[in-house]
Amino acid sequence: MEKIVPVGVSARHIHLSQEHIDTLFGAGYELKPMKPLSQPGQFAAEETVAVFGPKGKFEKVRILGPARKASQIEISKTDSFQLGIDAPVRESGNIEGTPGITVKGPAGEVVLERGVIIAARHIHFHTKEAAEWGIRDKQLLRVRVGGTRPLVFEEVIARISDQFALDMHIDTDEANAAGIKNGETAVILD
Repeated sequence: MEKIVPVGVSARHIHLSQEHIDTLFGAGYELKPMKPLSQPGQFAAEETVAVFGPKGKFEKVRILGPARKASQIEISKTDSFQLGIDAPVRESGNIEGTPGITVKGPAGEVVLERGVIIAARHIHFHTKEAAEWGIRDKQLLRVRVGGTRPLVFEEVIARISDQFALDMHIDTDEANAAGIKNGETAVILD
């Protein structure tokens, strides 16, 4: 049985805590959903913020909602050079010991002490699919993508929850290396 998964390409984006949303946009502010994402309940918000590193900045970084318990920004390695930040490759949410960044919104500014990461490539599995395919949470997988420059990604982290929908997440650097676009498919090798 071939294990085929859709691929989602993640451009730079930021997740914000409600406290930081309030600082950046005003007390009690609620993000406005622009479009739903592949994971149930997640959305790209209409709102963007500017982020400033020691060497460079990005004027419009999309916020993904809903609000999280901790703020973090996910960038590519190429972005890290532009910002002048040595961001580590990490699983989303694992921000201890990571560099910080300055975030500016229309109502204020936040200096994040930590939270800048390059997201580790991963696949979201619903519990049912993972069980059918014999995949364990945090298992490291090998995954082949087609594209115009086919390649095999090593150490793709399996993330399993009954709240997830099947989707592989890679960043823009990884997608460009393979010549793959959002919505194309990949095959889990092992």
